[in-house]
Amino acid sequence: MTKYKRILLKLSGEAFLGEREYGIDPKFTEWLAREIIKAQKDGTQIAIVVGGGNIFRGTSAEEHGLERTVGDYIGMLATIMNSLALQAALEKEKQPARVLSSIEIKDVCEPYIRRRAIRHLEKGRVVIFAGGTGNPYFTTDTAASLRALETECEIILKATKVDGVYDRDPTKNKDAKKFDHLSYNEAIASRDIGIMDNSALSLCMDHKIPIMVFDLAKEGNIAKASSGEQVGTLIS
Repeated sequence: MTKYKRILLKLSGEAFLGEREYGIDPKFTEWLAREIIKAQKDGTQIAIVVGGGNIFRGTSAEEHGLERTVGDYIGMLATIMNSLALQAALEKEKQPARVLSSIEIKDVCEPYIRRRAIRHLEKGRVVIFAGGTGNPYFTTDTAASLRALETECEIILKATKVDGVYDRDPTKNKDAKKFDHLSYNEAIASRDIGIMDNSALSLCMDHKIPIMVFDLAKEGNIAKASSGEQVGTLIS
């Protein structure tokens, strides 16, 4: 039995690396598609926002001798590449999916139109939001918060490499403490933990959208989280 009628799943670009050091791992993307379909079988409508860090990060533009604005636009194009790969993997599994981009590339994806996105969701299609917010200086976390609000999602599921939020990096500190629950203010105050950027958290706080931070790699976690099971750290 599903708890949420409509969710927004936030995937980092790094998730698409799978076993690779760069780019998109087709095997992992196919596994991810099957995990998303499991969550949808209970009737949950699923919207997705993807990052592009597996291909290019706008924040690293200066390291490449680029202006930050140019770097951010390259990063947005990277999210479109990831979105198309995920769409292809979903459709291979016979799950209809649509990519809606805030940057218009009409030959490969639809432009983002709020009403169109909601209609796709109501028809049982997985909707993948690409291109971030369409503006430089905003992260895909902020895009996730914005799209969740616009499409009336009930929760944001933020998939990560760890099973929740810790007071320190659990990969470097064995005695790191995991939080089962955090308030929005506590999450915003804990900048060093790097949950989401403050713009994204503030949007969620202002409009009371909860966030579940959980481990993507554990089989069944997307379905469990969408059914209301606490599989990580809840921010609310």
